[in-house]
Amino acid sequence: MSEIIYPRSAKEIMGGWAYLPRLVDKIRLHLAGRLHADYQANFLHKGFDRLWFDRAGIAPEELVEVVRQSVTDGEVCDWVARNVRKTEADRTAHREYLFNHGRVGDAELQARLQMRKEQSGLGHRDDLQTFVDYIDADEKRG
Repeated sequence: MSEIIYPRSAKEIMGGWAYLPRLVDKIRLHLAGRLHADYQANFLHKGFDRLWFDRAGIAPEELVEVVRQSVTDGEVCDWVARNVRKTEADRTAHREYLFNHGRVGDAELQARLQMRKEQSGLGHRDDLQTFVDYIDADEKRG
């Protein structure tokens, strides 16, 4: 499989949760056998995928089954609203962490971001200050 179908931006929000639309897309692509190899290493259990599950307090397998049984994003959103019992403050904290990951304070993380940018031919892009910015640019959204 060589064609990459990009999931939605990590900046998109569903039911108050940043990253959830992207995660739903990745699950749908996986279930259809179309999730590109570039996404396999972190799928569900690492990186921002794992972060969402940790913050939401549910197991990856639960959401995979919900997505498998659903037709629309609305059905997934309704399930999340009923089953993920987190406050608006929890969702906001998740969004702020996600949207600022790599920006300041951690030299090792900033070096990793710069390395990723260089590997993708985006090393000259000083406007890419966070990993979410980088992902959007790498996936041709910015």
